[in-house]
Amino acid sequence: MASLNKVILIGHMTADPELKQTTNGVNVCSFSIGVTRKYTRGEQSQTDFINIVAWRTTAEFIARYFRKGSAICICGSLQTRTWTDNNGNKRYATEVVADEASFVERKSESVGRTDSYSAPAFNTPISEAPKFEEIAGDDDLPF
Repeated sequence: MASLNKVILIGHMTADPELKQTTNGVNVCSFSIGVTRKYTRGEQSQTDFINIVAWRTTAEFIARYFRKGSAICICGSLQTRTWTDNNGNKRYATEVVADEASFVERKSESVGRTDSYSAPAFNTPISEAPKFEEIAGDDDLPF
């Protein structure tokens, strides 16, 4: 039987992310984002707060470029965990394991924000559209 576990979320960071390391030196960053659910006319919007964990270079990227209130896009998978706490109670957690994180806003859109978020500037010049060579006949094309 086939299965699929893919999550794509766009929301806002609820707090500044904090980069930590495991005892083996692997970078990890746990945080949550607020995601507003769609609603019909006349209803109040509702926000879900979703726990996310990112590892290694993804964790470093998030900790470096995102702050509380920053819009972020997360692609990853849903994971559940169980453990027994110090009092002997069985605990459960459901979280998204982030495989990818990306910017949602442009730098100019986040300028008016009161937080310290600043997306990196990419000063790549826009070049002309590529020039393509026309092919006289379709006989040699494989499709």
